[in-house]
Amino acid sequence: MSDTNYQNTWQSGMIDPLNKGIGELPHPLPPAAANTVQWNLLNEDLSLPTAVLYEERLAHNLDWMQRFVAEYDVKLAPHGKTTMAPKLFARQLATGAWGITLATAHQTQVGYAHGVRRVLMANQLVGKQNMQIISRLLEDPGFEFYCLIDSAELVDQLGKFFSGRQQTLKVLLELGPTGGRTGVRNDAQQQTVLDAVKRWPGSIALAGIEVYEGVLKEEAEIRLFLQRAVQCMRDLAQQGYLQHCTPAQPAVLTGAGSAWYDVVAEEFSGIDIGVPLQVVLRPGCYLTHDVGIYRAAQEQILTRNPVAHKMRSQLLPALQLWAYVQSIPESDKAIIALGKRDAAFDAGLPLPVQRFRPGQDTLPQATPSHWQVTGMMDQHAYLKIDTGDDIRVGDMIAFDISHPCLTFDKWRHLPVLDAQFNVIDVVQTFF
Repeated sequence: MSDTNYQNTWQSGMIDPLNKGIGELPHPLPPAAANTVQWNLLNEDLSLPTAVLYEERLAHNLDWMQRFVAEYDVKLAPHGKTTMAPKLFARQLATGAWGITLATAHQTQVGYAHGVRRVLMANQLVGKQNMQIISRLLEDPGFEFYCLIDSAELVDQLGKFFSGRQQTLKVLLELGPTGGRTGVRNDAQQQTVLDAVKRWPGSIALAGIEVYEGVLKEEAEIRLFLQRAVQCMRDLAQQGYLQHCTPAQPAVLTGAGSAWYDVVAEEFSGIDIGVPLQVVLRPGCYLTHDVGIYRAAQEQILTRNPVAHKMRSQLLPALQLWAYVQSIPESDKAIIALGKRDAAFDAGLPLPVQRFRPGQDTLPQATPSHWQVTGMMDQHAYLKIDTGDDIRVGDMIAFDISHPCLTFDKWRHLPVLDAQFNVIDVVQTFF
C-alpha cells in the first residue's frame, strides 16, 4: 500500500496508524513512511491519547550519558527493559554503548532479532524453555551473553543443561544486601556458589560480579555495598576464578540503575584487580528521563557529582502523553481521555504541562500551575481545575510522566516529533 493510501486509510477511520488499534493491516504504519505522510500532532493528524518522543531531547540525553561515562572510562549497557524499543537500542549502540542490558530470555531474543549482539541479562536464567532460548542464540559465535547466578542449585541446573549441549555460559556472581532482592548475602553463600561453578568446567564460566544498588536508599550504605563488590572482585582474581579473562574478554564488574549511577562510577572506576577488567553501568531511564522519581534522582546527582556538575547541562524529559479534554462535568473538574491503560501511575500521576486548542492556538501554552491530576481510572483521568479556567472540551493537554518503564510498556508505537511537532519517525516496542 502506498504512503498516500496509508494516509487516506487513516483519515477514513479504518486504522489507527500509530497507536493501539491496528484494524485490517498487520502493521499500523511502516516506520520508513513516517517522514513521508506529513503528520503533525497539532494538526490532529494523530489519534489521541498517544505517547510521543521528542527527537532533540532524545539526542541530547544520548550524548549526555555517553559523555558522562567517558569521563570515568567505563562502559554503558543501558537497560533495554525501559523501552523494549529496538530502534532506540540501535541508537544507544551507535552512540557508543558496550551492549544492551535486558531482564528475561524473551527480551534477549527480541534484542537479538533486531541486531543486538551483546546482552547482559541482569537476572537469573531459570527454566528449561528460557535456557533453550539462550542456547539457540549462543549457536551464533558472534553473540555474547551474560546472566547472573546466586545459588549453587541454579549453577548445577545451568551446568547440566549447557554441558549437554556442549556450550559455555558466561555468568556473573550477583551480590545482594540483606533484605534486598536476589544475590548472595554473605561469604558462606558465596562460597557454595563458587564451589558449584568449579563442578562445571567448560560449561559455566565465571566472568565477574553484578550488583543492583537501587534496593538500598542511603548513599553511605550504597557505597559500602559497592566497596564489598570491589573487594570481592579482587578476591576472585587472587583466588584464580578469573584467570581465563583476557584483554579481549575481560572480567566484568557491573552495577547502576538510573538513580545512583554516579556513585557506582565513582566506586568502580579506576580499580586494579590484577586481571583485565571492564566496568559496565546499566542505567536505562536516562534516555527519556522523567519529571518524577528520576528527575529528583538526577538533581541529586548534579549536586553531589563533580563530573555531572562540570557538564553544566542535565537530562531532559523526552517522553510525553497527549490527550483530549473529554468532559467538564463540574466547574472545578475536567475529565481527560487518559488513564491507567496509557500512563504509569505507580510513582506519581501524570503532570499537565501544556495545553493546545485546535483551530485557535498556533503553539501549545503552559497550563496553569494549579491544574493537577487527582486520580485515574482505566481510560479516564480526573483533572482538578478552578472555576472560570480557560479550558474546553476538545483541548489537547500534554502530560509529563514519572517512571518511563511503566509508560513505554503500554504502547506499541510511539511517534517521534521534531521541534515543530511533525512526525519524523515511529518507534515500535516489543513487550
